[in-house]
Amino acid sequence: MTLLSSAPGGASVARKTPSAPAAPPRRKQGGVILAVPALVWYIIFMVGPLVAIFVIAALHWPGMLQPVSFAGLQNVRTVLDDPVFMDAMANTTVQLVVALPLMIVGAYMLGYYVAQQPPGHRVLRYLLFIPGLISTPAKAMVFYAVLSPDGLFNGALDKLGMGSLTDAWLASPSTALACLIVLDVWSGIGFTAVLFAARLGSVPDEIGEAAQLDGAGHWRAMWRIHFPVIRDFVGVVTMLQFLWTLFGSAQNVLLLTQGGPGSSSTTLSFLVYQKAFIAADLGYSQTVGVFLFLVGLAGLLTIRRVFRQNY
Repeated sequence: MTLLSSAPGGASVARKTPSAPAAPPRRKQGGVILAVPALVWYIIFMVGPLVAIFVIAALHWPGMLQPVSFAGLQNVRTVLDDPVFMDAMANTTVQLVVALPLMIVGAYMLGYYVAQQPPGHRVLRYLLFIPGLISTPAKAMVFYAVLSPDGLFNGALDKLGMGSLTDAWLASPSTALACLIVLDVWSGIGFTAVLFAARLGSVPDEIGEAAQLDGAGHWRAMWRIHFPVIRDFVGVVTMLQFLWTLFGSAQNVLLLTQGGPGSSSTTLSFLVYQKAFIAADLGYSQTVGVFLFLVGLAGLLTIRRVFRQNY
């Protein structure tokens, strides 16, 4: 903007004044458009199958190419009256209650030890990660070779003079589920320990040094000092392992015990597979899937509350 000012002698002089700064251009609202492909993918492949579970659970569908009819709540009544479902629910509960605490507590302690960087800690990290790199069929073959009637475990008992303790571990109703739990813990504890070691390695050294100056030993520092610092991370890892144990147990059951003897090692996730692909009863299968979903949701909410998650 130009102003006129009077100079000495009466002459007028033009003087420019600085103009007001221009308003910054408004950002283009393109974030929503960029999120559309991911949102469509999520709706089709996540929300869609979830809705399909509840829809199929209300149908009488005896096979993929068979006629479909509406069953309403009849599938729910059939499932609740089935003793195999009750056994599967009990086995899944035992599996989660035993395997999950053993895995998380053992992995945290092992991860804390690795985070202290003992001699050979780099090699130990790789060794702990090995079970996560082995395919599920290969791990099942290893456990079958160890636990079969003429396997390595019974052979070791014979060598030690304890032949009376030998058993067909995978074919015994009292030990089949325990063997699957051992496999779950062995498969997940090393990978989880590496995750904990990585998180503990990011904790400031001053915290551990202050604990040592206060006279805290490793046990107290591990549970009273470091654990509260990474409590949220422990909760996240617990959720992931809970979901993996709950929904991923079907493959181990299928490869090692087929749910037997009887239904002594049948879990909910294996029952979904068995009824859908072997018995060809899709309505029953997805009704069990609904119960499996509800168990998973209740478990996640419980873990979130135990660890006081704030998200």
